[in-house]
Amino acid sequence: MSKLRSAMQKGKRSTLTMAETTKTPRKRTKEAVKKEEPTNPCTPTTYHTFHEPASVLQIQKKLLNWYDKEKRELPWRTVVKMTFILHKPDVNIRTYAVWVSEIMLQQTQVATVIEYYNRWMKRWPTVQDLAAASLEEVNKMWAGLGYYSRGRRLHEGAQKVVTEMEGQMPRTVDSLLKQLPGVGRYTAGAIGSIALGEVSGVVDGNVIRVLCRLRAIGADSTSSAVTEALWTLANTVVDPERPGEFNQALMELGARVCTPKAALCGQCPLKTHCHSYRKSPSTQGDIEDCPTPASCTLCPTEPWLDDLGVHNFPRKPAKKAPRVEQTLTCVARRPSEDGEDEYLLTQRPNKGLLAGMWEFPSLLLDEENSKVKQKGALCAEVGRILGVEVNKDLLSYVGEVVHIFSHIHQTYIVYSVSVEDEHATEETQSEKLQWLTRPALLEAAVSTGLKKVCLHHCYISYRSSCHSTPSSRPQRKHETLFHKDVQISA
Repeated sequence: MSKLRSAMQKGKRSTLTMAETTKTPRKRTKEAVKKEEPTNPCTPTTYHTFHEPASVLQIQKKLLNWYDKEKRELPWRTVVKMTFILHKPDVNIRTYAVWVSEIMLQQTQVATVIEYYNRWMKRWPTVQDLAAASLEEVNKMWAGLGYYSRGRRLHEGAQKVVTEMEGQMPRTVDSLLKQLPGVGRYTAGAIGSIALGEVSGVVDGNVIRVLCRLRAIGADSTSSAVTEALWTLANTVVDPERPGEFNQALMELGARVCTPKAALCGQCPLKTHCHSYRKSPSTQGDIEDCPTPASCTLCPTEPWLDDLGVHNFPRKPAKKAPRVEQTLTCVARRPSEDGEDEYLLTQRPNKGLLAGMWEFPSLLLDEENSKVKQKGALCAEVGRILGVEVNKDLLSYVGEVVHIFSHIHQTYIVYSVSVEDEHATEETQSEKLQWLTRPALLEAAVSTGLKKVCLHHCYISYRSSCHSTPSSRPQRKHETLFHKDVQISA
């Protein structure tokens, strides 16, 4: 056993404690409770902390034993493991691999990330490979993963590592935080602990849920008081010998056992250490509550509900309603030499929503207006892009397509036009404008919203063509496939 663990067992590891390591008796007089109250109301009581070193050691051991048996084999974990098994501890490869995975996993489920991660690492296995790629290539690889600024920041970070840091990834949590764009407190802690072995805790959505339930923290989990308390807890409980695996175990527990709405408490290795579990009526637990709930910044302001059990925690504020936007979109197409339609795409600005991605000619709709005005505005925009005059009578209304971003409820009001002006059909390809066939469009650096618009346009066009021919079962089958495509891309 290491000196560090011995110090913890003796209660001497002051950096890992949040309060005095004194055991509190089960029953206390009112005078004793009053003396125990913190002088600073913002200081958590021992009820909300990991104040006993022996308990911390038990949590570490139980959680890591569970993780060793139950962990999922994920590609980024394999990269880290193999660098050690093969006795090739290439810190750059490990750090880069974990960095990519952590950025991809921000606001995105593991199942979705795996395919993207494998394709990314196959194409750009090192930070030097990524730095040499173009932003267009990165956007194309990222298309469909969402939160597109993440890919751009990975690319910017790789170029910075190569040009300003001699190709060497940062080696500490602090340097990761300061030197890599898009890397915040959590990401730096995750990369530092997993790839570099730094003893640093992490706090993400899964960890918030686990820690809030373990220590019965019921105040708003987004408040500064709770956030700082959770970081202190995470840094207190992280295993100093296996920090990366411990942090992954804590996140894995939140993802698979201590879930938001259907916690599997019977399978949890930490249930005997969990205040919320022991408070649940089904356990008939005998556990004290916080001695100073009125002044405690971590206690809930709402009463405990027995029927919710551990799901009482964490408490979150009501989500802010997404901003509602409407965008006029024109699907402009022209026939190619081989007879297949090509679609006009323009590139978005390099900053802001969907930066650098490709889209159909579009205009943000500031206010409700008639279809005549909408057609006029889109004709002017398409004409400006192509340098020709577009007759608004040629525009056809296609319909509306809804796409939900994290903070925007977007409705695309879709029109289409066939561009047959001989000047417009000349070669107009440029850095900010291109004509693509439908298969090429769906493979390009375009958003999921644009793919939905494209597929919806194809579906409506197919429906229209069916009306001019006798109906048949194969046609109805094809309609279903078009409809299925639109749903899949949602």
